[in-house]
Amino acid sequence: MRKHPVIFGLAFVFLVGVALLILLYSLNSLSGKGTSFSGPEKVGIINIDGIISSSQEIVDQIDEFAKDNSVKAVVVRIDSPGGGVAASQEIYGALKGLKKNKKVIASLGSVAASGGYMIACAADKILANPGTLTGSISAIMFFGNAEELLKKIGFKASVIKSGKYKDIGSPTREMTADEKQILQVLVDDIYHQFVDLVSKDRNIPREKVVQVADGRVFSGRQALSLQLIDLLGDRGEAVRLAGKMGGIKGVPDVVYPKKKAISFWDLLLQNNVASFVGTIRDKIIALPRGVNLLYEYGV
Repeated sequence: MRKHPVIFGLAFVFLVGVALLILLYSLNSLSGKGTSFSGPEKVGIINIDGIISSSQEIVDQIDEFAKDNSVKAVVVRIDSPGGGVAASQEIYGALKGLKKNKKVIASLGSVAASGGYMIACAADKILANPGTLTGSISAIMFFGNAEELLKKIGFKASVIKSGKYKDIGSPTREMTADEKQILQVLVDDIYHQFVDLVSKDRNIPREKVVQVADGRVFSGRQALSLQLIDLLGDRGEAVRLAGKMGGIKGVPDVVYPKKKAISFWDLLLQNNVASFVGTIRDKIIALPRGVNLLYEYGV
């Protein structure tokens, strides 16, 4: 080797590379995050956790798996009480698009209610644990009223508005009966969209959906008897079912969406933009504060 330092150097680099690959493989195996050593056909895993406030990250993950020919089926693991109406609908729509070419299985965790359940309805099959809390087929809009508190501290609000209903839901006063009726019609429309979706995707007569679509939640076992889910089972069973439906023989390998790398400058720019937006938001009120239209179950 002393006569061939170049060969020795190349051999050393090769051995170091192999050692790094083995280390990465071991770490991936221990974390359950899948690995490039897996077979050519895989099951993709997408996790939806917590309150659904934005759809972009999840939709990007769905698009990633849609373009990956090695991913034959996708398991959407949902552990969420729901969240924003539009965000939930966008994720639902993206899964419906994915389902045209790949099998999609929804696996419900501890809670998959309201917007979380709506997203699950986009799947070919829905699995839940017997004790999963699901359902809450409903919509809600809530407002805070600080009128009495403001009176006690001597605070008075002056509002200049271009339309009669521009400050509807203002926390500085009680809503009028007319305003409540306008918002009730809005919430009812969102609610009926939800009911229609469940009826169509779950193949349940609409009148039967309405009977249970009053905001209540169900255990996984109750949901099964009501046809809101298809099977009782955990995440592992959902992966196996996805592999079977996707035509994968044997125990399927799983793969997770790639994490996007963020450079130092991107992080710095994001922080500056967030700070700027926060400042503007505190100075300008475009909509009454406290306005939230949600598919959400609170626990």
